[in-house]
Amino acid sequence: MSRLYIYHLVFILSILTGCGGKVTPGDVSKEKPKLFPDYVDVTIPSTIAPLNFRAQEEYSAIDAVFEGKSGQSIHVQDSKEICIPASDWSKLLEASKGDSLKVTVSVKQHDRWKQFAPFQIHVSESPIDYGLVYRLIAPGYEVYSKMGIYQRNLSNFDQSPIVENTLVPGSCVNCHSFKLTDPKFMSFHVRGKKGGTLLMKDGQTNLLNTKTPKTISNFVYPFWHPSGKYIAYSVNNTHQVFHETNAKRVEVVDGASDVLVYDIEKNQPVSSSKLMGDSIFETFPSFSPDGRWLYFCSAKSKKMPDEYNQVKYNLCRIAFNPENGSFGDKVDTLFNASSLNKSVTFPRPSPDGRYLMFTLVDYGNFSIWHKEADLYLLDLQSGNTRVLNEVNSPDTESYHSWSSNSRWFVFSSRRIDGLYTRPFIAHISEKGVVGKPFLLPQSTTGFYENLMESFNIPEFVSGKVEVDPNIVEDLVAGEKGKPVESLKLQ
Repeated sequence: MSRLYIYHLVFILSILTGCGGKVTPGDVSKEKPKLFPDYVDVTIPSTIAPLNFRAQEEYSAIDAVFEGKSGQSIHVQDSKEICIPASDWSKLLEASKGDSLKVTVSVKQHDRWKQFAPFQIHVSESPIDYGLVYRLIAPGYEVYSKMGIYQRNLSNFDQSPIVENTLVPGSCVNCHSFKLTDPKFMSFHVRGKKGGTLLMKDGQTNLLNTKTPKTISNFVYPFWHPSGKYIAYSVNNTHQVFHETNAKRVEVVDGASDVLVYDIEKNQPVSSSKLMGDSIFETFPSFSPDGRWLYFCSAKSKKMPDEYNQVKYNLCRIAFNPENGSFGDKVDTLFNASSLNKSVTFPRPSPDGRYLMFTLVDYGNFSIWHKEADLYLLDLQSGNTRVLNEVNSPDTESYHSWSSNSRWFVFSSRRIDGLYTRPFIAHISEKGVVGKPFLLPQSTTGFYENLMESFNIPEFVSGKVEVDPNIVEDLVAGEKGKPVESLKLQ
């Protein structure tokens, strides 16, 4: 008998030890189970944390068997929910890469077992990054409650704070950004009486005062250049508008907005007249992976807030020369949303340069409270754009970002309750085939129901973010940050 066979036998027996009794189904359903979270027929990476779930019906016990093609299996039985042993799960996924797990779920009702039709969990060979970084924030509008920017290890349930606004009471921490998922290159804002833009580059941390005489605001929405030499920002004169009767609760509108690029080494923002027109709103910039194009959203300016629902942003780009920080003299429109009476926001190119994902809404650019917000995918090779029906829902799909290998993306959705945004992850192949998305796994199935905060701006990171909270506190509690040089307009 081979050592490998003995190992597999011991592995299987160790998994089954301590399980509940054998399920003898009294009823066999032709329907697949309705689970929360819905992990039926999803595609997952081989290093994801256990997909714990419960059935969405009454029962006194629930049973699940996970079977791999290699013969390995996990059997879990409980009175409330399926919580999969982490080490067994990790071994099973590793052995099942490029294949699928067969999952059979049964529930006990009135002392009789009901077995559902089996479903598949596809285990992709495409690796996923170390973790996610996101802001947790209560869905309030007028005051800064307790909030923070946190990181989560995707292979387990460990969450730790990067920065919390308790360091500087009354402040808002937001708009975190990384250079192509690199945790050593990070930017985020601290808003309030004290604060500024905190910039971390390869171990060096600085606080910047980014308001200049020639810009309408501090730097706002960031996106790193792949070289790490620049960060694109918008500058926005932003206001909140509240609805009295509309199903939407709030609008965030720009009275004015421009796009610029901050040269980190020179400590100077640069821009072009093509990106700072008074008759145009420009916002949400992002660089192409080769660093030679700057994407952004552009709309004809309107009288605000009276004509807030008439603002329709198109997806545009302008050439950028990273050697000298100069811009091209022509703006291209890649997706004319206004001609469809729609509006583009959050353009995010995949790191491999093949695709660009964006959110499409009826108007404006702040999509988080827009129920109609959906994700779209632009093929940068063919120029074709399609709606991502594979991941969209009847409720809001909003902010999204890519993994470092372009095979996964994460996005925010309100599909669970219409109130809180939750992070969903989906696989996308090189040919653009998108798998069914799955909710970020948690240690218990009641986690999201008990969490009264939204996940905001989920971003992949390829390693753990190391930020000394003492340095952050010292920076923002001291004098105003280092002023940037005056804007250089080309």
